[in-house]
Amino acid sequence: MGETTVNVTVNGRSCEAVVEARLTLADFLRETCHLTGTHLGCEHGVCGACTVLVDGAAVRSCLMFAVQAGGTEVTTIEGIAAPDGELSTVQAAFRDCHGLQCGYCTPGFIVSVTAFLEDNPSPTDQEIREALSGNLCRCTGYQGILNAVHQVTGAARGEEPA
Repeated sequence: MGETTVNVTVNGRSCEAVVEARLTLADFLRETCHLTGTHLGCEHGVCGACTVLVDGAAVRSCLMFAVQAGGTEVTTIEGIAAPDGELSTVQAAFRDCHGLQCGYCTPGFIVSVTAFLEDNPSPTDQEIREALSGNLCRCTGYQGILNAVHQVTGAARGEEPA
């Protein structure tokens, strides 16, 4: 019922498959591309755990069909680090500032923060809080996450981490 071929470039590699038209991008990434770092929480676009970059924009992959992503460049949490495995500045800041506990929401936060800082490399505290409001965490209380974003933006300005 409604199958089509989808070809998506994911983390620099082509991932092609025949899929049902109703398959979400999140399920395509997890089941077809075997990239399980994209987590599914609410499956309603509320929690942000499934956030990926589609052509550089942060997108809730549970709300997008895989067929809609055809021909795009998707970056998942697995594609945020350098090819040699070195953590991105955002990933390193989350580690340094204890911006995670159980880790379930962490991939979505890291992808969201990466996109946010690409668009706004020198945000105010209020802008950071607003940008993070679309991601939910039940463990951290958010302070470590905020500290991580401040560490990245401070490092970009040449400041030493606090």
